[in-house]
Amino acid sequence: MKLLVTGGAGYIGSIVAHQLVGAGHEVEIVDDLSTGFMENLPDGAAFHRMSIHDVAEIITPIAGFDAVFHFAAKIEVAESVRNPEKYWHQNIEGSLALLRAMRAAEVPRLIFSSTGSLYHGDGTQPFDESAEVKPQNPYAATKATIDMMIAGECGASRLAAASLRYFNACGAVQASNGHWLGERHDPESHLIPILLQTAAGQRASFTLYGTDYPTPDGTCHRDYVHVRDLAEAHLLALDAIEPGRHEIFNLGNGHGYSNRQVLDTVRAVTGRDFPVAIGDRRPGDPAVSVAASDKAHRLLGWKPQRPELADIITDAWQFHQATHTNTSF
Repeated sequence: MKLLVTGGAGYIGSIVAHQLVGAGHEVEIVDDLSTGFMENLPDGAAFHRMSIHDVAEIITPIAGFDAVFHFAAKIEVAESVRNPEKYWHQNIEGSLALLRAMRAAEVPRLIFSSTGSLYHGDGTQPFDESAEVKPQNPYAATKATIDMMIAGECGASRLAAASLRYFNACGAVQASNGHWLGERHDPESHLIPILLQTAAGQRASFTLYGTDYPTPDGTCHRDYVHVRDLAEAHLLALDAIEPGRHEIFNLGNGHGYSNRQVLDTVRAVTGRDFPVAIGDRRPGDPAVSVAASDKAHRLLGWKPQRPELADIITDAWQFHQATHTNTSF
C-alpha cells in the first residue's frame, strides 16, 4: 500500500515507518523536525519537511494514498499546561487539516496515536476502553478531542479508523541499518530516560516523587509497554479496521511496575549507582495506571512480546549509549 506517516521522524512514528518500509509498503513521511530527527528516517521513504497544517499539499486526490498513520503532535504535559494554545494549534488544528485533506482525497484508512493518559479513575482496576475519559491537562484534552473528531468523520463517511491509546511507551529499537531509535525529548520528562541520564552522569541525582502511595512499595505503578510492540499494533490495526467505524484500542502490558522497581532495574541493567532524593507527591499523579488490552488481544491478535522491564530498559540503555557517544560514562 501507499502510506503516509505524519510525525515519522519522531520516536514511535519513525519505528512504525521503519516497520512499514520493511513490510514492503510505499511510505512517505511528513515531519517539521521540531522534535524529530532526520537520522530516524528509514531508507526508501520519501520525506517532506513541512507542518501538518500544510499536509493537503501532499494528500491530494491524485496522490493515491491508501492510509495515514498520524503521530504528528506536541506531547509534553507540563508545557501544555503553561501554553495550551500551542497544543490547540498543533494537535487539534493540525489534525483537522489532516482530516480535511483525507476527506477531499478520499483516503480510506487512518490510524491515530492517542494516549491512555486521558482516562480518569482511582486505579483500582485496569483501564479498558469503557473507562471514564476525563483529561486532566490540555495535552490529554487534545487527544480526547481528536478521537471525537475522528469518530465524527467515520460516522459521516466511509473512513475506517482506529485510535491506539498507549500506556507509557518505552524502550528502543535497532533499525535494519544499525541505527538505534529511542526517546529523545528536550527537556526530558519520562521516567526511564531520566533515570538513564542520571546513571550516565548527565544528571546529578534522581528525585523519587511520593513514597506513601497505597501500593506495595509506596511508589506509583505504571504500565510500561515496549515501543516495538506498540509499532506492531499499528500494522495489525491497519488490517483490522472497517469502513465507517472508529475503533479504540488500549495498548499496555496489563500489569504495572512501580517507580522503585524501575529505579532498581535501571541500576541493575546499567551497573551504575547514583544519588536518589525523596520528594513529595506530584499533584494529579494517580497511584496506579494500568491498561486492560483485552480488546486488542481479541480483535487484533496483539499481545506484547517484550513485557519484561529488564528487557525494555536494556534496549533503552543501548540506545542511550549509542546516541550519547560523546558523553563520558
